[in-house]
Amino acid sequence: MKQAAGTYPYLLIAVTIVFMTVFSPLLLRAEIFKYVDKDGTIHYTNTPTYAHSETVSLPPLTEANFRKYFPVNAIFYGRSRSKGLSRMAKVNQAAYDCNIRQICGQYGLDCNLVKAVIRAESGFNPSAVSPKGAMGLMQLMPGTSRDLGVCDPLNPSENIEGGARYLKMMLDLFGNNMSLALAAYNAGPQAVMTWGGIPPFDETQLYVKRVMDFYDQYRY
Repeated sequence: MKQAAGTYPYLLIAVTIVFMTVFSPLLLRAEIFKYVDKDGTIHYTNTPTYAHSETVSLPPLTEANFRKYFPVNAIFYGRSRSKGLSRMAKVNQAAYDCNIRQICGQYGLDCNLVKAVIRAESGFNPSAVSPKGAMGLMQLMPGTSRDLGVCDPLNPSENIEGGARYLKMMLDLFGNNMSLALAAYNAGPQAVMTWGGIPPFDETQLYVKRVMDFYDQYRY
């Protein structure tokens, strides 16, 4: 998660996608579609809901791009050349399921979505710290942590609670549009508002697609 300029105002407003587990090469399954209605409003979905939906063009998720944009958890998705197995398989993805279920029940969130965000943000590493200073499972920036009242972002329970609450705020702010909420979680709500949709940033577009792919994996 990036620290958006002026995060706090958007928290007040709110109160009132991808990477395959085993890749050869690094290909994505999930797709994002956009549709412009008769009023000129752009809608983003993960399925071609409308007759004239178009696939959103995304930059290729090469290993180089992955390491460039997501250095914190790149190690968790690297391929073992000796065994041909994803290192992700060695990570206990169920370690925080109890916390996730409890917190999602509190905020009315889909557990699979929060789990997908955690996987994309930190690879389930509670001690993850990005080069930009984002911390913990859901990669909260210091300013965002302060706004959310998260005292210890490296504490798994506090981090998940804060990150889930922020994600809920973004969903509320963008009418439960999952793609836009995820884009706002990554780039900040102001960027999504400014561009009228998913911002044309490689990192953000890849992020949305990765999370949506993980979300689909957990749902089925």
